[in-house]
Amino acid sequence: MTDFGVAVVGTGGVAALHLAALQHVAGVRLAGVCDIDAGRAQAAAQGGGEGIPWTTSLDACLAWPDVDGVIVCTPNDTHTDVGLAVLRSGRHLLMEKPIALDLHGADLLIEAADAAGLTLMPGQSQRFYDTNRAIMAAVHRGDVGRPSYARVSFLAGWIWGGWGSWVLDPARSGGHVLHNGIHGIDLASWWLGARPVEVLARASHQTSAALDIADHFTVHVRYDSGAVAVIEISRGMRPRSGSIRELAVAGDRGVVRQSIGDAGGVLVNESGSSLLGFDGQEGFDREVAAWVAASRDGTPPPVTAQDGRTALAASLAGERSIVTGRMVRVGGGR
Repeated sequence: MTDFGVAVVGTGGVAALHLAALQHVAGVRLAGVCDIDAGRAQAAAQGGGEGIPWTTSLDACLAWPDVDGVIVCTPNDTHTDVGLAVLRSGRHLLMEKPIALDLHGADLLIEAADAAGLTLMPGQSQRFYDTNRAIMAAVHRGDVGRPSYARVSFLAGWIWGGWGSWVLDPARSGGHVLHNGIHGIDLASWWLGARPVEVLARASHQTSAALDIADHFTVHVRYDSGAVAVIEISRGMRPRSGSIRELAVAGDRGVVRQSIGDAGGVLVNESGSSLLGFDGQEGFDREVAAWVAASRDGTPPPVTAQDGRTALAASLAGERSIVTGRMVRVGGGR
């Protein structure tokens, strides 16, 4: 079997993780790099090995004959247009989260992938990290019983690339709930095995009132199963190097939880408490490997395009809730 050729479009911060994964996953090779910034495209290509082509033109990139799939790491507001171009060229697509900036864009991508028989996988990388998978394994084993509550808390210092970063422009990023909160919403939905139906969100500007987006928010999600989730995310912690990570799923038989001080997490149930394992393997390596395997085999990826759409719909409801101050129904059923 020949190596699966992957082009990477967009060479910002998250692209570095994908580019590194392409060097770690067997049977995969970097087929080229595309970025509108020639210097960044060239640097990324040179970092991937000798003779890797690069370009500033998406059309030129998609004309390369040895590209089987494309990883898109461009700003959120470009995802629909770039993704459609990739799928219409006949290439499998790993789209960094969010899958699109709105539900219409997500539907266009899903329809294009389905029509062409191509794999479209959203980059919900948190599902591939050891701690988060260990919590899911505990839920699958029935350790917590029927899950009814999930909590995701990711609190950290300022990580964005300065005041000029596109992430701070809500027209480009979609806002903080959409850009970063979508990870927590997706994790909670995955663990609970349910569909979000209502969202209530509150947000604040901890770093500066001049920010166009909130840098701290809390989202309350109600699910069709009756379960609830609380997602809290901050990028305004002090000191900036500080980090607090707390995860929990509770059910009618027990609780599985993880915090920054635990070696992979702690399971607490009627039998007592025990540590969950953590091997530290990079989540992006697993994500890329899973996408390539699904693309080659023609099987559904572990994170489906519909999963990405569901997380997007709940995140958009969270953004609306911040503006209205009210509980918002998760709309756009498919």
